[in-house]
Amino acid sequence: MAVRDGFWWMMMRFAIGLLPLLHVAAEEDSVRPNIIFILADDLGWNDVGFHGSAQIPTPNLDALAYSGIILNRYYVNPICTPSRSALMTGKYPIHTGMQHTVLYAMEPRGLPLSEKLLPQYLKDLGYSNHIVGKWHLGHYQLRYTPLQRGFDSHTGFWTGHHHMNDHTAVEHGHWGLDMRRGYDVAYDLHGKYTTHVIGSEAINVVHSHNKSSPLFLYVAHAAVHSANPYDFLPAPDETIADLGQIDNYRRRKFAAMMVELDRTVGSLVDALHARDMLENTIIVFSSDNGGPADGFNDNAASNWPLRGVKNTLWEGGVRAAGFIWSPLLRNVSRVSHQMVQVCDWLPTLYEAAGGNVSALPTDLDGISVWHELSSGVPTRRIEILHNIDDIWGTSALTVGNWKLVKGSHYNRTWDGWYGPAGIRNEKAYSLEMVANSPAGHVMDQLALLPCPERITQLRREATVSCGSGVHMANECNPLASPCLYDVESDPCEYNNLADEHVHILQSLLARLADYNSTAVSPSNLEDDPRGEPQHWNYTWHNFGDEPEPKVFLNGNVDKY
Repeated sequence: MAVRDGFWWMMMRFAIGLLPLLHVAAEEDSVRPNIIFILADDLGWNDVGFHGSAQIPTPNLDALAYSGIILNRYYVNPICTPSRSALMTGKYPIHTGMQHTVLYAMEPRGLPLSEKLLPQYLKDLGYSNHIVGKWHLGHYQLRYTPLQRGFDSHTGFWTGHHHMNDHTAVEHGHWGLDMRRGYDVAYDLHGKYTTHVIGSEAINVVHSHNKSSPLFLYVAHAAVHSANPYDFLPAPDETIADLGQIDNYRRRKFAAMMVELDRTVGSLVDALHARDMLENTIIVFSSDNGGPADGFNDNAASNWPLRGVKNTLWEGGVRAAGFIWSPLLRNVSRVSHQMVQVCDWLPTLYEAAGGNVSALPTDLDGISVWHELSSGVPTRRIEILHNIDDIWGTSALTVGNWKLVKGSHYNRTWDGWYGPAGIRNEKAYSLEMVANSPAGHVMDQLALLPCPERITQLRREATVSCGSGVHMANECNPLASPCLYDVESDPCEYNNLADEHVHILQSLLARLADYNSTAVSPSNLEDDPRGEPQHWNYTWHNFGDEPEPKVFLNGNVDKY
C-alpha cells in the first residue's frame, strides 16, 4: 500500500508540474489569430470601389481594404477549381492534377486525398475550422468533402454553382438540388437567398465559437457566379431597383448580387467586433479568378482596363481583386505591389497562426509572405506560374515585370478588353457611404479608418491606368507565337515585346519548360452516369459511396 501511495503521490506531483505548461499551451492557443477567408466567385478587377470605379457600391469591402493592405499584384488561377485547389494545398494546380478546366459534378474524382489541406494544418495548431458556401473540390465520395478534409462544419454546396433561390444546379443537361448542412441535404433552406444563407451561417459560427480556441472561417460565396439558364443573375428585386443608375440591366443585376455580398461582409465584421474577436483576427478577401465580362458565362463582370476574362491567362483572367486586413499587421492603409499568388495563403496564414513554416512540406509552391506584408518590404516571390494546360495548349508565366503568354482559349474570342469602365469620376464615389457602412463604423471605432483624403489617395494608387486605348497595341497572336509583356509598365498587355527582347523571351520559355517537366497529368475524367441527379432524388450526390444508383419515379425508389 505504501508503494502504491508513493506512486500516486509521485503521479500527482508530476501532474501538478504539468499545470504551468498546460496553462502556457492554452495561452498560446488563445492568442493565435482568428482567420477569416472570404472568397468571391467570378468577381472582376473593376467590380469593387477600391479599384477606382464608383458603379457598384461596396462600402464594407472598401472600408476593410483602406484600413488594411490592397493587393495590387495579387494573382489567382484563371478558373475556379484550380484556384481553390491552390488555396487549399499551397501548390500550383499542375502539381495536383487540377490544372485543366473545372471539376464537374458527375466526375468521379476530387482534390487528391494525398494532399494535406489548409484546415488540416490549422487543426494541428488547435483551430476550430468551418466552411460556409461553395466547395467545388470533389464530392463523389464523402471522403473528398469538407468534413473529411479538416473542417468541423459545412453549410453550403458541393458543386461549382447553383441558383441562389432554389439552390439547384443545371450541368451537362442534368438538374439537381445542391445545398447541404453537413452531409444532409438542406431542404429547409429552399427559397432563402444563398448570399443571405452564407452570411447568416457565418455569423452563427462566430456567435457560437468557443473563444478558448482560434477560429478559421472560410466564407466561399456563390456570388457573383452566374446561375441557371432560366435566371442567370438572381438578385433581390429591391436591390436591383436601388441600382437604377446602371443602364445595362444584366450589369445592374450583377451589381445587385455584389451589393448583397458586400452587406454580408459588414454584418460579419460587426459580429466579430461584438464578440471582441476582431482585434485578434486576420481577414483575407479574394476572388477565385478574373471576372466573366460582356456575356462570358452569361455574366456581366468587369476587369477593365485589364485584358481578357475568366478562364484566360491575360491579366483580366488571373489578376484578382484582393486585400488583407488585420490589426496584427504593422504597415497598413497602403496599396501593395508585392507579388502574391493564391497558393501563398497556406504558408502565410500558417505562419501568421504561429506555425513553423520550415516544418511544412518542401514541395509546396506557396511561400509565406506574412512578415513582408506586415513590414512592406518586397516578398521573396519573383515569379508566378499562372498555369500550364497541355490539353488546351496554353500557359503563362510572370518573372519580375515580364510576362510570357503561350496559346489562347476559345480561339482568341475572349482575348480583348471588356468594360464597362464604370464611373471613374472621383466625385461620384461616396466616401460618406464607406464611413457609414457597418465595417466603416467598426474601423472608425478601432481608429483604423483612414481620413477621406488618404482614402482618395489609396483609390488613385489602386486604380490601374493603361494609357489612351487598345489602338496602341503591338498585336501578338499567342496561337502563332509566344507573347511577351512588361506588365509593370503595361498592365493592360497592349504592347508585345517578344521581338525586342528575344533573350528574355527565351529565358522565360526555358523556365516554363522547367515547370512543365514537374507537372502531373490532369486528373479530369468523363462524367459518370451514376452521378445523374435523377438517381438520387434529384440531388447532386456522393454517388461513389453507393453500391448502385436508384431512380426516383413518382415517389417510388426503383433499382437503376
